[in-house]
Amino acid sequence: MPLDATTRAQRFEREHAARLRALAYRMLGARAEAQDIVQEAWLRWSEVDERGIEQPAAFLTRLVTNLCLDRLRSAAVQREHYVGVWLPEPLLEADALFSWAPGPEHLAEYAQDLSTAFMLALERLSPLERAAFLLHDVFDLDHGEIALHLARSEAACRQLLSRARRNVKASGVRRRVTREEGERLGAAFMQAVRSRDVSGLTQLLVDDAVMLADGGGKVSALPRPVQGAARIARTFMAFVQMPTSRGWRLVAGWINGQPGLLVVDDHDDGRLVQTLTLAPAEQQGRIEAVYIQRNPDKLLGLGGHVTAGAAGSS
Repeated sequence: MPLDATTRAQRFEREHAARLRALAYRMLGARAEAQDIVQEAWLRWSEVDERGIEQPAAFLTRLVTNLCLDRLRSAAVQREHYVGVWLPEPLLEADALFSWAPGPEHLAEYAQDLSTAFMLALERLSPLERAAFLLHDVFDLDHGEIALHLARSEAACRQLLSRARRNVKASGVRRRVTREEGERLGAAFMQAVRSRDVSGLTQLLVDDAVMLADGGGKVSALPRPVQGAARIARTFMAFVQMPTSRGWRLVAGWINGQPGLLVVDDHDDGRLVQTLTLAPAEQQGRIEAVYIQRNPDKLLGLGGHVTAGAAGSS
């Protein structure tokens, strides 16, 4: 006897949705689009007689993968016309919708890595390479399963995976940071900004640090990466001291698995203005990259998580 619609929807959310959202976010780098993809998957699944599906999880993974591949092919054209630097939508720790992580028995080198650097490395892969890499190294599917999902031979999938791994490793994705170290870095960055300490901020960054900002052509943002610790510190502090920044307040948080800060404007009812993600360097106690997300389209829906994820403010 088939399940009623409500029971079936509840089971989909309980058993499948978190994993599917995690896959879609890693494929697309967009929180809102990932939710749209999973909603579309549910609508299609709701029309299928699941009594005829031997492995619902595999069926849904294949469905979401194909929906993401279609979206990526369209996005590739849109990215050609994107204004300025592109960064993924920030994912906050307080966002329970995206709280999925693989079990310890499935952990691979990048299995829990949602860092901005990792997401940017995925952006440099072809859609099929990205899918093969994520399905194997993050979601623990074997080559035969990936071949079925991508409608390619096992040999072709092995080649896709090999190229993807080579390109991701060449991008210089760094180690994951401990919670304690990340909180120290976030607090040190906040203190330097609070005290307008350009020298202190410079010392916190490695010499060849980089800062990138995504405004999407919707708001002002740095048009290209800023390189070098001293230059980043001066540029960042100049923005902090602008009249338009006087109502801004920093809220400590955890963004894409790394320490970060959320900037809210108390002169505008606490509106979320931007997020800053701090990428720890190999050298402990230093930062190698600052990623600033200012595109208002990519901040939609995050405002409700600011208070929930706050650990301090200035």
